[in-house]
Amino acid sequence: MAIVIIRQDDKIDVWKNALLKENSSLKVYSYLEEHPKEEITMACIWKHPKGTLANYPNLKCIASAGAGVDYIFEDETRPKNIPITRIVDPYLASDMSEHVLSVILAHLKNLNQYKLDQVANVWEPKEYMRIKDVTVGILGLGELGALCAADLANVGFSVQGWSRSKKHIDGVNTYNGEEQQQDFLKTTDVLVCLLPLTDATKGILNKKLLSQLPENAYLINVARGGHLIDEDLLELLDSGYLSGACLDVYHTEPLPKDHWFWNHHKIHMTPHYASVSDTSSVIPQIVENYKRLDTGEKLQHLVDTDKGY
Repeated sequence: MAIVIIRQDDKIDVWKNALLKENSSLKVYSYLEEHPKEEITMACIWKHPKGTLANYPNLKCIASAGAGVDYIFEDETRPKNIPITRIVDPYLASDMSEHVLSVILAHLKNLNQYKLDQVANVWEPKEYMRIKDVTVGILGLGELGALCAADLANVGFSVQGWSRSKKHIDGVNTYNGEEQQQDFLKTTDVLVCLLPLTDATKGILNKKLLSQLPENAYLINVARGGHLIDEDLLELLDSGYLSGACLDVYHTEPLPKDHWFWNHHKIHMTPHYASVSDTSSVIPQIVENYKRLDTGEKLQHLVDTDKGY
């Protein structure tokens, strides 16, 4: 048994060292080094190069190093009929909640526009909004969405959420199913997308859906770039229907230098860093599942391959 780490950033050694620190007896390899592929039983991955998972004939588990797993399902060459696990990180959810709160407050108090005015040497006081007068709608009430909704409600926002199935969150008005989506949207002043990316949710942030928001609504996408139809957002921003958007995720990352997002005055961007898995809190989950592979116990945090999350 052995673990291979497959990712395309500069964090392979960080994860390898963290796994060995948790359990020094583990056999852990980078996919970039020479390693015995037939010994690999777990692949710990994040946005792996498509096709790399097919190199391991005895693979028994694909372990996502983050909460998202959509990139795994996009790899048609991945080994089928083996379990996929994801990370459940309490810091991931709280970090996301703090990010969303920061973005909303910056919007309410015109901080983004004031920064643009500063660069342009413009002195122009603007009317601001108050927490009590704003309804925030959370699109997607999984672990991240549910905590974000609850935290915003505790701050004093009027909060509502939509999900495919019925959810109950104290202090949050919840909607579910296609038949209740329009009622959810028409009273949402700030829409926060925290949906998983599946075949059913790709392109969900389109003109049809966003046009059901009240005029001057604000969009925050911290889920996946694939949720958004970029051109539809541009049309609604340029027409004045939407007041702006803050994006943390994109179809291509890093965002290409020639993309219109960079220079649009109504778009504010962060580099897919709203919340990041903390190795100290998530490594024990991966090691525990590795042990369970050996003993035949049920794995933790299994992904429903039918639902895609």
